[in-house]
Amino acid sequence: MKEMFLYYLWENRLLKGALQTLSGQPVEVVCPGYRNTDSGPDYLEAKIRLGGQLWAGHVEIHVRTSDWLRHGHQHDKAYRNVVLHVVYEHDSSVNDIPVLVLKGHFDPTLYSQYHNLVSAQRWIACERRLDEVQAFTRSTWLERMAIERLQEKAKNVDKLLKSNKFDWEDTLYRLLLRFLGMKVNNEAFESLAGLLPFKTLLKHADQPVQLEAMLFGCAGFLQIESDEEYPLLLKREYEAMKAKFNLLSLPVERWKFMRMRPVNFPTVRLAQLAQMIHRHGTLFSKVKEAATIEEIRALFDVKASSYWDTHFRFSVVGSYKPKHLGEGITDVLVINAVVPLLFCYGKFHQDEGCCEKALRFLEQTAAEDNTIVRHFIARGLVPHNAMQSQALLHLYPIYCRRKRCLECSIGNILLQSNKN
Repeated sequence: MKEMFLYYLWENRLLKGALQTLSGQPVEVVCPGYRNTDSGPDYLEAKIRLGGQLWAGHVEIHVRTSDWLRHGHQHDKAYRNVVLHVVYEHDSSVNDIPVLVLKGHFDPTLYSQYHNLVSAQRWIACERRLDEVQAFTRSTWLERMAIERLQEKAKNVDKLLKSNKFDWEDTLYRLLLRFLGMKVNNEAFESLAGLLPFKTLLKHADQPVQLEAMLFGCAGFLQIESDEEYPLLLKREYEAMKAKFNLLSLPVERWKFMRMRPVNFPTVRLAQLAQMIHRHGTLFSKVKEAATIEEIRALFDVKASSYWDTHFRFSVVGSYKPKHLGEGITDVLVINAVVPLLFCYGKFHQDEGCCEKALRFLEQTAAEDNTIVRHFIARGLVPHNAMQSQALLHLYPIYCRRKRCLECSIGNILLQSNKN
C-alpha cells in the first residue's frame, strides 16, 4: 500500500461503508481539509464529526499507525492539533488521537488499477490509454500545468528581483543574457551579467561601438590577438570603458563554440544584444506597454552590426550573411524571459490584465521542439502552442516521471475507468 493512494482516497471521498474509529465512534468527514505540501500534518483545516461532535483541525495519514512514531510526530508541536489519524492498517497504539482504519472501506479494484498503471514499464504510465481521455480534459489539465510551470519560473524571477532591489530593467537584461546563451553558454552569459550591469551599458546606449566594446571586452573576447581594424577599435574603446567603470573580464575560455550552429555563437548573440540595447534602451518599459505578440517580436527584430555580416567570430572571415536575431531564439526569449517577467510584474502589482497578457503571449507563440515534446507527440498528445509545450515540459518531470498519476487529471480519469 502506498501513502499517496490513501491521500487520493481521502481527498476524493472514495471511502465506503460505515466509518468508525478504533474505539467505535462513528466518523463523518464533513470536510477533508486541504493538502499540505509543506512540513506538518497531511491535511489542514479539516472538519470531522466524531460520535456526533464536530471537530475542526488537522488530519494525518499513514500506512500503519506506528508510522506516527517512526516519523517522529510525537516530538513535533505542529501535530498537536491533529483530530484524526487515518491509517490503512492498525498495528499499535501510539497516542490518544482517534484512529480511522481504511482497510476494507474502498474498492480493492481501484488499488489494483492504480498499481497496474504506475508499475507499467513505459516512458509514461498512461501512454497507451491517452486516447481514452477526452480532449477537453487533456486541454484543461495542460492549462493547469502551464500555470504551475509559469509560477515556478516566477519564483526564480522573484529571486532575481530581490537581489537587484526590484530593478525590472536589469532583471530583463539578466534573463535575456541567460537565455541568449542557450544551455551551452548559459553560465558564461550569467557571469557576464554579473560583471557588466545594465545601468553601465545604458549610459552608452546611443553609442553602439562602445556597447560592443564593453560586452565583448567584459566577455574576454578582446584578449585575443587580431590585425583587423574593427576588433582593434573595440579593444581601444574597451580600455577606456574599463578605466572609466572599473570593469573586469571573464576568461575567454569560459565560452564554448563546439557542436553549435554558427548563428548561435556567443559572439553573434552579444553583437545582437548590443544592437537591441542601442535601439531600445530601457527594454522592459516597452515590453510592458506592448499589447500584441507582434509588438514583442518587433522589439527583438535586430541585426548585428555590419562587421558581423561576414564574421561569426573575430578575425575569421566568412561569406556574407547578415546576422538577424531569428524567430527561433526570439521564441526562446519570449517563453523564458518576457512571459515570466510580465507574469511576475502582474502578480507584484496585482494587475490581472498583465498576467493575462503574459499567458496570451505564450498561447500566441509556436510550440517548442525538443525531445520531451516529440515523445508526447509520438503518443498522440500534440501541443498547439508554447503554452501547451511548456505544460508538457512541466508534466513529464514533475508528474509522469515521478508516477504522480493520482494527482493528475488524466491519471484520475483512467484510474476510475473500468478499462484495463
